[in-house]
Amino acid sequence: MTEAAQLPPAPEVAKQVFGESFADAVRYAELLADAGVRRGLIGPREVPRLWERHLLNCAVLSEVVPEGVTVCDVGSGAGLPGIPLALVRRDLKITLLEPLLRRTNFLTEVVELLGLDHVTVVRGRAEEVLGTLQPVHVVTARAVAPLDRLAGWGVPLLRPYGEMLALKGDTAEEEVRNAGAALSKLGAVRTSVLHVGEGLVDPLSTVVRVEVGESPGGVRFAAKRAKAARTGRTSRRRR
Repeated sequence: MTEAAQLPPAPEVAKQVFGESFADAVRYAELLADAGVRRGLIGPREVPRLWERHLLNCAVLSEVVPEGVTVCDVGSGAGLPGIPLALVRRDLKITLLEPLLRRTNFLTEVVELLGLDHVTVVRGRAEEVLGTLQPVHVVTARAVAPLDRLAGWGVPLLRPYGEMLALKGDTAEEEVRNAGAALSKLGAVRTSVLHVGEGLVDPLSTVVRVEVGESPGGVRFAAKRAKAARTGRTSRRRR
């Protein structure tokens, strides 16, 4: 039996969560169960629980994303949470940021196949695109790294007064406590643990929200962004 054959039918709640994009969500699940497994983007043991553990768990993140904002999904991997978020929120402008070529190839294929015109795939690491990627309102991430390290990559990509939304598990509260000093240095002004998906997913999805002030990433990254902006202006004048 192939991994794709082990993909269970979409649960009824998926129709409620994905709405008009339900058929596209089914197609994405099939791609994950087939090409995603063959290319090593998702483990074969995850296929039977793709809907509950991955697609729905990520899609309900939309409950805490403001309307009409720009989003960067850091370490997007196979597109989680960026693709489910894009399927339920056509009002967002989403960048899927991923350093590995085989993953960006897969993401590009998914975006084109599903007609996600509001999604852009960028190959690179967060620290590499700083200054070239336009700062965003919201950074998202899932299972990328411990909170302190993740914030070091994601927070500098934010606009002033933006927020990072990280899908976490049972260790969320502990990670917040341990990362307090690091988050403060990165310009965070408020950190909270949210639970989303009431009545839709069980267990609820846990989200760590890191809100920043006027200097996302702290003083060091503010200087780096300013230098990148000056370099950009100089190169444009030379043209």
